[in-house]
Amino acid sequence: MGDLTSIIKAIQDIMRKDVGVDGDAQRIGQMVWMFFLKILDDREQELELIDDDFVSALPDHLRWRNWAGEREGLTGEGLFDFVQDTLFPKLKAPVKTQGPQREQALIIQRVFENAYNYMKSGTLLRQVINKINEVDFNNREDWHTFGGIYEQILRDLQSAGNAGEFYTPRAVTRFIVNRVDPKLDEVVFDPACGTGGFLTCAIDHKKEHYAKTSKDRQQLAKTIKGVEKKPLPYMLCMTNMILHGIDSPSNIRLDNTLAKPYRDYGDKDRVHCIITNPPFGGIEEDGIEQNFPAGLRTRETADLFIAVIIKLLKKHGRAAVVLPDGFLFGEGTKTRLKESLLTECNLHTIVRLPNGVFNPYTGIKTNILFFTKGEPTTDVWFYEHPYPEGVKNYNKSKPMQFAEFQPEIDWWGDEADGFKARKETNQAWKRSVEYFEQRGFNFDDKNPFEAAKADHDPDKLLKDYQEAQDDIQKLRDQLKSILSDALNGARP
Repeated sequence: MGDLTSIIKAIQDIMRKDVGVDGDAQRIGQMVWMFFLKILDDREQELELIDDDFVSALPDHLRWRNWAGEREGLTGEGLFDFVQDTLFPKLKAPVKTQGPQREQALIIQRVFENAYNYMKSGTLLRQVINKINEVDFNNREDWHTFGGIYEQILRDLQSAGNAGEFYTPRAVTRFIVNRVDPKLDEVVFDPACGTGGFLTCAIDHKKEHYAKTSKDRQQLAKTIKGVEKKPLPYMLCMTNMILHGIDSPSNIRLDNTLAKPYRDYGDKDRVHCIITNPPFGGIEEDGIEQNFPAGLRTRETADLFIAVIIKLLKKHGRAAVVLPDGFLFGEGTKTRLKESLLTECNLHTIVRLPNGVFNPYTGIKTNILFFTKGEPTTDVWFYEHPYPEGVKNYNKSKPMQFAEFQPEIDWWGDEADGFKARKETNQAWKRSVEYFEQRGFNFDDKNPFEAAKADHDPDKLLKDYQEAQDDIQKLRDQLKSILSDALNGARP
C-alpha cells in the first residue's frame, strides 16, 4: 500500500474536481461510506476462507468486489447510475433478509440510513474507488492503517468546523483500558463512543489477555457496547468494529445516550465497565436536561454524562472518564456530581494530564477520573503526569506515547487491598474526603511537592534573588540617568 496520507490526499483532490461535493464535510462523508463497503468486502473475503457456509448479507451485485473491484470496471454514467439508482436505494431500503444474515443486513441499513452519494461524475468516482482499492484490509499492515485513516478524517472534521469530534490519543485509551482491565465476560460500554477508539482498545485488550478460543471471541463480541449520536462517527465506529472482528456490531447504536430519561435506566442497563471521553464544552439541545432530576439539570454535556455514568455502573462496576479542568473546580451541578462521586463511588485516582494531549484538536487541559461504584471514597490519589524529558508540548509529529504511562502503572497497586502499595512521590499525592468537603468539593488540587520544591529549592531561591538584584540595579542605573539628564537640562 502507498503512503496513507498521500492516498487520503489524492482522494480528496479527486473529489474537489467534482461539482457535487461541496466542502470538507461532504468529502469526508463520501469517503467514509466507500471505505465501509471496501472494509466489509475485505472482511467477507476472509470469512469465506474460514467458513465454507458463509453467506453475505448483501446481494452479489451490491458487494464491492462486483461493482468496484476491477480497476477498469464500471465507470462514467454507468457507475453513477448504478450507485445512485441501485446501490443506495437497496442499502437504505427496509431489510427483508431472514436467517443468520438479517442482523448484519440491519446494521448495513442503519449505517446507510444517513449516508449520501455527493459525487456527480462517475469518472471521478471510479478514480476514487481505484485509490481506495490500493488498501487491502486483509493485509495486517494495511489493517492497522485504519486507525491512521480515521485520525486523518477527524483532523479534517475539525478543520471543517465540526467542533467536539476530538480523537482520544491511543496512548490515553490504552492506559485507561490497561488500568480498568475489563475481563472476558465483563460488558464494556462507551456512552459517547465516537469512532470507537475506546471500544476497539478494549477488544484488543481482551483478545491479548482473555479471549484465547473461538468461543471466547464470540463471547467477547457480545460484551462491547456503545452509543454515538452523530451519523459520520457512527459509521466510522461500525467500520472499526468490523475491522476488529465484530462482524455484526448490533450493540453499537446510533442514538443519544442523554435522550433517554434518567429514571428509565434500570438494572438491565447497568454494565461492568464504562470507559469514555464524553463531549465537553458543548451544550445539549433544548429539553434534554428535562430528562434528569432537578438537582442534576444542566445543558453542559459532560456533566449530564457523568450523572448517567454513575447511574449505569453495576455495584463494583469500574469507570474511567476523561474530563476537562473545568469539571474539577466548577460549581453548581458540578459540585453535586462531585459529591455523588465521593459518596456513591470510590473515586480512587485522578490522573492530571499535561497541556497539549489533545493537540491539534484542542488545548484544553484534561484529567482522567478512575472510580468504582458501591463504596464511598475515603481518599483520592492524584498523579500528575509529566512531559517526557526534553518535551515541552505535544503536537502532531510528537504525540503522547503509551510508554510514558509506565511510571503510573508501576505505582498503581491493587484496589482490592485499598492501594496499600501506593507511595507519595514528586508526582503523586493523597487527599482525604474531609479535605474536599472543606474546599466545597473543589477537586482542582495542585501538586504540593511541586509547590514545596518551588518554595524551598536553594539553587532556585539564589537564582531568583540574583535576578531580582539585577533588576533592582538596572532600575537604579535608569533612575540615575534620568536624574542626571534632568539636572543637566535644568542648568542655565
